[in-house]
Amino acid sequence: MNRFSINISLRVLLLTATIAAAAWFWFAGMKPLTLLLTPFILVQMYAMYYYLNRINRKLTLFLESIRYEDFSIRFSADNKLGKSFTMLNQQFNEVLEAFRQTRAEKEANLKYIDTIVQHISIGVLSFDQDGKIELINPAAFRLLGIYRLRYIQELKTVHPGLAELLSELPSGNKTLYATRQEQQLSINAATVRLQGRLIKLISIQNIHSELQKKELEAWQNLTKILRHEIMNSITPIVSLISTMQEIVDLDIAPTAQNNEGIADLREALQTVESRSKGIMNFVNAYRDYTTLPQPQFTIVNVKTLLTSIGSLLQAEMKQAGIQLNIDVEVDTIETHADISQLQMVLINLVKNAMDALEHTSNPQIDIRLYLNNAQQMAIEITDNGPGIDADAMNKIFIPFFTTKKKGSGIGLSLSQQIIQLHGGQLKVSSPGVNGNGTTFYILLPT
Repeated sequence: MNRFSINISLRVLLLTATIAAAAWFWFAGMKPLTLLLTPFILVQMYAMYYYLNRINRKLTLFLESIRYEDFSIRFSADNKLGKSFTMLNQQFNEVLEAFRQTRAEKEANLKYIDTIVQHISIGVLSFDQDGKIELINPAAFRLLGIYRLRYIQELKTVHPGLAELLSELPSGNKTLYATRQEQQLSINAATVRLQGRLIKLISIQNIHSELQKKELEAWQNLTKILRHEIMNSITPIVSLISTMQEIVDLDIAPTAQNNEGIADLREALQTVESRSKGIMNFVNAYRDYTTLPQPQFTIVNVKTLLTSIGSLLQAEMKQAGIQLNIDVEVDTIETHADISQLQMVLINLVKNAMDALEHTSNPQIDIRLYLNNAQQMAIEITDNGPGIDADAMNKIFIPFFTTKKKGSGIGLSLSQQIIQLHGGQLKVSSPGVNGNGTTFYILLPT
């Protein structure tokens, strides 16, 4: 017999004996003794009730620990009452341990998913039917150019029409949105029901660089085809002209009577040869555009690079009367880049600015280095020249397009290609043609 049964038996016997004694004293006329035993009887009855109610209290404590997710409780105090109590306590403890492990796994999975969401480069945000933001990761903040968002309607001041677009975009659909910073955002929507509430999940991806990359590949392919076809056509002509010149000099000229005609023929052949070779040289000038080597990345201190560019072009600027100002907000900004290719881009942009200032009084070029809101390294190259008209603004990065009389139309295209290979962007801004100047922006990861 276990201790629980023995305790119950002893308590029953003691209570029975106490009640019997109280009854005997009552009928024997010793009522004071009966009254004296009454409290003792009540205490025994309460003690037995409390003792028998142990299982209910234990079950209540067990359910409360599950409800409030307090799995640190252990049941073992009454193991000595018998085998059944030991087994019951063991089962309670095993169930609580299973709940604890399940909660730990759930928290670990949520932490893992949250870490992934916070570190991916795709912007992710979710909001409920009232527009309240449930989740947003740093990539979404960076792509939207904001640092805080509580309700989706707050986007109206920064991105007109985007809040309505996100709210009305059907689940499973995609769309494009162009920001004021000329970024092309690909937006994908999904709707999920979470605990009876509809939650809209939005993913945002900047595809501006991908679009530029595809455009660049298209121009490169076109340039390769044109170069191949032109060279295949011009090369035989140049060879044939050389042959014709030899025929004129060796076969026709010695026996010809009309020297003036021979001279005209020679001049014509030289002109055709000269123009043909000029076309070949022109086409070969675009070889770099289609065969640009991959960057050899090193850590580059950008301030040092800008200083070297200023020193390199200082004499030329002084001769042209151009004032150069270099403003570096953070001296220690560094980036991974091919220093020679990045230097080529900067020289090209500065020289373009110098050309734009040819007829400007008090010419000035400002170079500014800073970190923008997206924590990108930004280099601004600004001139106070006449600016770029709207029609040319849409074409300046197109190969072969140029506004210069002696330009090849390859410099800006090549510069854009180099910056894209560095994982950055090359942009331009020109308020107008009223002397407001032009600014080129180089954006690179730090």
